[in-house]
Amino acid sequence: MNAARGTPAVLFDVDGTLVDSNYLHVYAWRRAFDDEGLPVAAWKIHRCIGMDGDTLVRTLSEDAPDDVRDRLSDGHSRYYADTMPLLAPLPGARALLHRVAELGLQVVLASSAPEDELGVLQKALDCDDVINVTTSSRDVDTAKPEPGIVQVALDRAGVDTDHAVFVGDAVWDAHAANAAGLPCIGLLCGGISRAELESAGASPVFADPQDLLDHLDSTRIAALAPRR
Repeated sequence: MNAARGTPAVLFDVDGTLVDSNYLHVYAWRRAFDDEGLPVAAWKIHRCIGMDGDTLVRTLSEDAPDDVRDRLSDGHSRYYADTMPLLAPLPGARALLHRVAELGLQVVLASSAPEDELGVLQKALDCDDVINVTTSSRDVDTAKPEPGIVQVALDRAGVDTDHAVFVGDAVWDAHAANAAGLPCIGLLCGGISRAELESAGASPVFADPQDLLDHLDSTRIAALAPRR
């Protein structure tokens, strides 16, 4: 049970925002597409990372048949699992989560990763003691850029959009947050440019979790804090 439920919350994407995983996903998807004789350039895959998995497959496979799409998803999961020992927190990620908790805010992992992947990501973060709420792919039919996962996270935290903020690294994060009526802080560590994040509605934009932590007092996170 979340004892802090109802207090202001910071919602975090995880892949590419807190854990350095985006390029491992690119590798895994590229291998999966190659296996199906559907080569896709890595940069095109990277542009879709953070998008709902089914939407990614449909987009990059140009609406391949269902059985091919299923094999692509299975292949990605298999190749990504091989790289999981390489997962590591991005600079400042752990310190940022602990600081948010120290400010009396809820730490919410608003992830649409499958539950098994989320478990590995949480193990890499090693911050379960300060995490109040998590979400995963099983909580919605369609993930980002649809706002469903954001709304589920808000509901579980017991807060409305006036008492929360989202932190993400992808345009899909910003689109999902904005569609839910929630402000979004952007991070560059997922490999998306500042201009694209800002155009998608993220503001302000920082380099990585450490940069956000260094400037926390200037952000909505500090403004939401019940104690400073």
